[in-house]
Amino acid sequence: MKFTPYRGLTAIAAAALVLTSACAPADSEGDAKPKSASALADCKPATLPLVKPGTLTIATDDPAYDPWFSDNDPSNGKGFESAVAYAVADKLGFANGKVTWVKAGFNQVIQPGKKPFDFDINQFSILPKRAKAVDFSTPYYSAAQAIITLKGSKYAGATSLADLKDAKLGAQIATTSLDAISNQIKPTAKPLVYDDTSKAAQALQNKQVDAIVADLPTAYYLTSAEIDGGTIVGQFQPTKGKQDTFGLLLSKGSKLTPCVSAAVDALGKDGTLDRLEKKWLNQATDVPELK
Repeated sequence: MKFTPYRGLTAIAAAALVLTSACAPADSEGDAKPKSASALADCKPATLPLVKPGTLTIATDDPAYDPWFSDNDPSNGKGFESAVAYAVADKLGFANGKVTWVKAGFNQVIQPGKKPFDFDINQFSILPKRAKAVDFSTPYYSAAQAIITLKGSKYAGATSLADLKDAKLGAQIATTSLDAISNQIKPTAKPLVYDDTSKAAQALQNKQVDAIVADLPTAYYLTSAEIDGGTIVGQFQPTKGKQDTFGLLLSKGSKLTPCVSAAVDALGKDGTLDRLEKKWLNQATDVPELK
């Protein structure tokens, strides 16, 4: 999923992101299996098939938004995806000075063809259709679910999923969000189901439901651009259903993909990804965790 930042969203950016955003249907995206990892110890800068020998060339979109980047400067190491990119570079043996950033549009890079970069980091959901044209690393982020309501709602101050038990909830059909309502919140009233998240958002705006559930990236977008007076109550990790996951994007068939996946896997195993997510996505965006 490519989604909007929760602050500073422009109308143009929002429109562009709508074209590339959607909640993760639980049964329609299948498994776009990322390339399996290589042994990280075998991945050395001198032997990697790089666009520019000795330098790791990383791409992202322009502008690059918070909280994924900071100040539209991916090279400053601030923001979740900038920090992840440098962490991957470090695992592959590149010092910060050996990393070069280039700009690349989202809709262009998901098309087939050789890329002018080693990998791109830009909230790319790992989807089967895209995986026919490009490679993805193993996931570096799994989207949490989020509760969205209107400011002033009695549910705006909920601090736990149990606080939402009596709420009239809605979500897009066949999504992890709907599964989360049924399996984790277990409201007393049957949830209302919508064809897409925009219709669910409209139902919330019209006060036909007390709150809706969507993945966190979509929640940022909806509360920034679609729901007047919308607010994110909190986030939680789904326990069932297929999550929307983000992967680094590479040219289809790139010999670099296994090494990049190995670096991502190592960052997951040593806790770096969790630490960066808490620092740049949870703490920086002030979206509380609901238990």
